Amino acid sequence: MPALPNSTPARIALALAALLALGLVLRAARGPELPGYVVEARPLVQRVVASGQVSSQSLARVGSEITGVVQARHVREGDAVRPGQLLLELQADEQQARVREAEAALRQLATSRRPQAEAQVKEAESNLAKAAGERARREELFARGLLSAEQREQARNAEVAARAGRDQARLQLGALGSGGAEEQVLRQRLEQARAALAKTKIHARVAGIVQTRDVEPGDLVQPGRTLLEIARADSREIVVALDEKSLAPLALGQGAQVVADAFPERVLPARVSFIAPSVDAARGTADVHLELAAPADFLRQGMTVSVNIETARADRALVLPNDALRTLQGDRASVLRVQGGKVESVPVRLGLRSTTLSEIREGLKAGDAVLAVEAAPGSRARVLPQALPAVEAATQVDPSALPLPGGS
Repeated sequence: MPALPNSTPARIALALAALLALGLVLRAARGPELPGYVVEARPLVQRVVASGQVSSQSLARVGSEITGVVQARHVREGDAVRPGQLLLELQADEQQARVREAEAALRQLATSRRPQAEAQVKEAESNLAKAAGERARREELFARGLLSAEQREQARNAEVAARAGRDQARLQLGALGSGGAEEQVLRQRLEQARAALAKTKIHARVAGIVQTRDVEPGDLVQPGRTLLEIARADSREIVVALDEKSLAPLALGQGAQVVADAFPERVLPARVSFIAPSVDAARGTADVHLELAAPADFLRQGMTVSVNIETARADRALVLPNDALRTLQGDRASVLRVQGGKVESVPVRLGLRSTTLSEIREGLKAGDAVLAVEAAPGSRARVLPQALPAVEAATQVDPSALPLPGGS
């Protein structure tokens, strides 16, 4: 048996070796050091993130109410228009001729037909007076026996006929008189002719921006054809085709932020104003409309935008990164908690969920250590704490982008 070294350096070396061996044994007994997280409380905002397009709430399609040939076009794409502004003119020769014809008929009524009717009334009244006088004379002669009954009857019939003629002349004068039926018909005809003439000039009915034009001078246009499209300038919305997996947390009135790709420095507040009642089966999406809090003049129809819709908020929530979740099913999952150096599987109930963080509502408490990698329950392990994602990252939510069960 060799002799133990007596020198001090040798003894120190042996002591260090013994301590190192003891440390290795103790470390093996405590298990390996694995990456993980410590559950902590922090604010959490859940958002649905998507892209969409700018779309006017009212896209006015301008057309012609009559058939005609375009004489002049006064606007083009991109022009701003105001209500009442002249957009197009159609050739109006035929309509102008009808207006002149109706005006001439009214003048003829006032200067010719009405005076003639008045003269006819006077003539009929004169004829009636003569017939009445003749009937009275014959009545007297008949009473004296100087006239036959037949002659008296003829005078009576003549008076009746004259009275009927007078009444008919009066009715005719009433129809042709000022405010009479004939004048009303002619004035209505004139109004119709003027209305048809007015339709040859097509005006804007809303303020907005001309989006498209499909007409040029010389084109023959007909009712039902769209000639111009005008997007209202005072009312805009954002249309988002949202994946159906993201519909569950959405509700009308939820706040949102909109950023146009062309103007990334301008953040526009908005709210959810409409959720489509059906899903497009071909794409698996549903249209969601966002109403801007205030008009944004720099936006253009069809412009691409990014939107963040705030669907829920918690001022203080226990959070855990999603890669620590196992066997994820709905709002249920499990985690590998390390307690007393021992790994154990713990069921948890989830609340708000983001692309990086999830709220833990049941199963864990603040300060619990949870593994981020796989380990056998019952084995020994120690947690090497990793930093939780920043709050900003936790506010961007897309439920369809959550990790698969098992942390994959």
